[in-house]
Amino acid sequence: MKHVLASAATILFLFTLSPVLAQEGGIETASATDAASQAQQATETFLDIFMKGGVVLMAPLAVLSFLAVLLIFFYFLTIRQGTVVSNKFMNAADALIRKQDYLGLIAVCNRENECIARIVYKTLDFATKNPTASFDEVREVTEAEGTRQASILNNRISYLNDIGRIAPMVGLLGTVVGMIEAFNDIGSGVQHMELAPGVSKALITTAAGLVIGIPSLIFYSIFRGKVQKLIAELEAAMTHIMALLAAQYKRANYRASARRENAESA
Repeated sequence: MKHVLASAATILFLFTLSPVLAQEGGIETASATDAASQAQQATETFLDIFMKGGVVLMAPLAVLSFLAVLLIFFYFLTIRQGTVVSNKFMNAADALIRKQDYLGLIAVCNRENECIARIVYKTLDFATKNPTASFDEVREVTEAEGTRQASILNNRISYLNDIGRIAPMVGLLGTVVGMIEAFNDIGSGVQHMELAPGVSKALITTAAGLVIGIPSLIFYSIFRGKVQKLIAELEAAMTHIMALLAAQYKRANYRASARRENAESA
């Protein structure tokens, strides 16, 4: 009898609890459904806001954002020490200059795609084609080519700076155009409360321009620091190469003067 009463009490308890469990399950299901609908609504709202900015001005901003991302990835791959100065090239240049194998070093410069290789190539090409040139003239050629390579590095990252400055201006232009349209509506008798959607639409382009411009300027600052560091290393490598060449020029002049003295004494 006790077992029967216990079983009945258990069944009654479960029967009483089942609506509560069903309600909680319904709440969880409703919560999941609401979250999914809110996420979908947020996505649609973002796309709607993007389109509300106007295709005429939002399309150039989209192009600028694509170019900014493309340039950032390109700079991460190209602005590094291996593309400016490498230990492999410096060791080869040091050994060949000490051996006075300038033609061999020119061949090495043609195979390497580094800034220092281009500078050394210009220097040795001028020195071999003008054997009577003084070391000061050779050094001028080296300094001119070094300045050109440094300018190329600085100009390469300037495109990202240009995007960071142009994008907010394009966004501001969209805001100005939108505000002009809003004031024209005021002149046409539109109520002030009805202008809120138009004003928010006008501000969308400025927000989009700032979203593009701020990261572009941040990455430009990062790459500018890297470029300045690489230029400093390039200058140090140029100084080392020119010191080796100066020693070889002094040795060649000493040998030439010794030969002249021997010829005069003979």
